[in-house]
Amino acid sequence: MPAPATPVRNPRGAEPQREKEKSFEDLKTLIHARLVEKLDLTRLGDLEGDSLRREIRLVVEHLCDTVDVMLNRAERERLIEEVLDETFGFGPLELLLKDPGVSDIMINGPKKVFVERKGRIERSPVTFRDNAHLLQILDRIVSKMGRRIDETSPMVDARLPDGSRLNAVIPPLALDGPSLSIRRFGSNPLALEDLLRFGAFTPEMVMLLEGAIKARLNMIISGGTGSGKTTLLNTLSSFIPHDQRVITIEDAAELQLQQEHVLRLETRPPNIEGRGQVTATDLVKNALRMRPDRIIIGECRGAETLDMLQAMNTGHEGSLTTIHANTPRDAVSRLETMIMMGGIELPIKALRQQFAGAVDLIIQANRLQGGPRKITHITEVLGLEQETVIMQDIFLFVQDGIDETGRAYGHFEATGVRPSFMDRLESSGVRLPANLFAARSLNGR
Repeated sequence: MPAPATPVRNPRGAEPQREKEKSFEDLKTLIHARLVEKLDLTRLGDLEGDSLRREIRLVVEHLCDTVDVMLNRAERERLIEEVLDETFGFGPLELLLKDPGVSDIMINGPKKVFVERKGRIERSPVTFRDNAHLLQILDRIVSKMGRRIDETSPMVDARLPDGSRLNAVIPPLALDGPSLSIRRFGSNPLALEDLLRFGAFTPEMVMLLEGAIKARLNMIISGGTGSGKTTLLNTLSSFIPHDQRVITIEDAAELQLQQEHVLRLETRPPNIEGRGQVTATDLVKNALRMRPDRIIIGECRGAETLDMLQAMNTGHEGSLTTIHANTPRDAVSRLETMIMMGGIELPIKALRQQFAGAVDLIIQANRLQGGPRKITHITEVLGLEQETVIMQDIFLFVQDGIDETGRAYGHFEATGVRPSFMDRLESSGVRLPANLFAARSLNGR
């Protein structure tokens, strides 16, 4: 009689770990459901902030004691924190939002969460229970911002309380479940010293940009997605004098200006009936009636581009905006294209005259291989010759190669060109060193 077959066992640690995680999630769901049943909302209405969280924590701890399950101290603390995050915050997202090393969060459905750290993308162990759980968290985020997301409006732009920008797409457009992208903007934005330490630009370049801001030159910050345009715009805005009235216009407010006299405006999407939309064009036109010294548009994307150029040409010097483009020359073409997309029929020469008369400087920001962000061009707009916009580079970043970690490195150069607007800087009281623009190699990495 043959011996009975020995049962094949799962590799030690694999299945038990998955079962343990599943039971932990089930326990968390149970505790959360009992918490909702137990809460006395009328009594809690008088509490807020930390006091409310402390009260709820005591209730959760009591519920953990009543559940007949063995948890060690670390597991119990984790359970309590995650239940509190589900109740007050954004669930599993809270763990990533509290991590200062995470610059981007990318969610491709409930089980696939990726983050970016130091310019590199990696998969996160954080997951959501299912599509419904992820949708619940997403709805909690966008409803606080006065936005909505559902089958009739399956895409949304919003911002988190800390200023981070969120974009989400849900089924039926997203085939693998709700998809989110979160661009982190911490409560403490990067300062000038941080960007200098990271090698985004050099002190010589900062001296020119500071002088240009104070002399009220109009500037466009150009760059690709994730190149640091908004961070750079925030940094440059610190040079604006505090006695000037600044109006900002954005689709999802993310600028964090340090001035006291700032009026922030935000566009509004149409409601469920397709009414009530307020576009950037509407806000730019209205801003001109609000006595601004400077207008800052978070990003030019459409017909508001022409209104912005006209504002720069009609007494609102020192205005700034950003645009998606790969080079300063591409930025000119993109602006022309966006104006035409707005249905405005103007001859190319007239458009380029508007641009050449309005814009003084183009600052090109690029994200290089491996993650480093650099200002690769500071370019002056000289004017129009025939139908061609004449520009000249003042500072450049030259890439020298790729290091052993896969990160690009290089050096900055002064081209030797003295800007034609130096008289404007000097008449505004800005004095720059005589050798600032001498052709030479600057520090880089």
